Amino acid sequence: MSDGSIIQKLSTEGADMLTLAGVNDGNLVELSRLGGVKVALRGDTMSISGPAELVSRASDIARRMIDRARQRMELTPDDVLRLSEDDATRDGDGAVGEGRIALPGMRRLIQAKTAGQAEYLAKIAEHDIVVGIGPAGTGKTYLAVAAAVDALTRKRVRRIVLARPAVEAGESLGFLPGDMQAKVDPYLRPLYDALDEMMPQERVQKALETRIIEIAPLAFMRGRTLSDAFVILDEAQNATAMQMKMFLTRLGVNSQIVITGDKTQIDLPKREESGLMQVERILPGIEGIAFHYFTDVDVVRHRLVRDIIKAYAEDGD
Repeated sequence: MSDGSIIQKLSTEGADMLTLAGVNDGNLVELSRLGGVKVALRGDTMSISGPAELVSRASDIARRMIDRARQRMELTPDDVLRLSEDDATRDGDGAVGEGRIALPGMRRLIQAKTAGQAEYLAKIAEHDIVVGIGPAGTGKTYLAVAAAVDALTRKRVRRIVLARPAVEAGESLGFLPGDMQAKVDPYLRPLYDALDEMMPQERVQKALETRIIEIAPLAFMRGRTLSDAFVILDEAQNATAMQMKMFLTRLGVNSQIVITGDKTQIDLPKREESGLMQVERILPGIEGIAFHYFTDVDVVRHRLVRDIIKAYAEDGD
């Protein structure tokens, strides 16, 4: 090729071509856009052409894409963007601490998509209590549920307890229509949704019926000791200081707690009443407790979510 342009050919043997190319070749289009190169996929070969320097960088991203497609891991244009931003690849044997969780019965790996997410999973693997704080879309709850299912599957714990403050933390459930289940279900639905992605539906149903997995409002935790359990408190910014203390003191033998919350989404009448704000002040430095802070860089929803969070932060709201 003329004017310093080259063609790099990469083997895609063993890769799932649909995963690699993406819907309407969206992944290849994104690689081309990010790298400033031309990308073609024919047979078991990906060809990248353009200026040598650009081809070299685009090839590094392409190799990571091919690696993910070989492992049948999810790959979207947003994932391609993240791969371009994260030069360090994460290798490992599938342990939680290395940013990957292989769940039996599901035909894919749960994979940390940012360095921050990998660090969060590592902290969950190493500490009895982890507090994950950050904006929406960073995978705080999703990854915690994955770690919980992993711990249950490996028989490290005997059950999973997922809790949320209901109705803007006031938990005044009596004012809502329907029986107790109908009242709390809308507030717990995101936890059910996360579980459904981690386990076959019939297994989730059976685990719920046998109380191996329990999904309940935070108010239901009072007076209980949670032993041999992986316990997650979601939306913790809406737990009052009193509720948070009650929750943390439920920790029993061979149990683990993950608390997740977003300080920008406090619905309590007074911000300072948030139990999440209080634990952030008083618990750092205690051995066995880790805090992890997510930023907009860790947002793994649509790329616009990251830009929206950044815009609000810059506006001071």
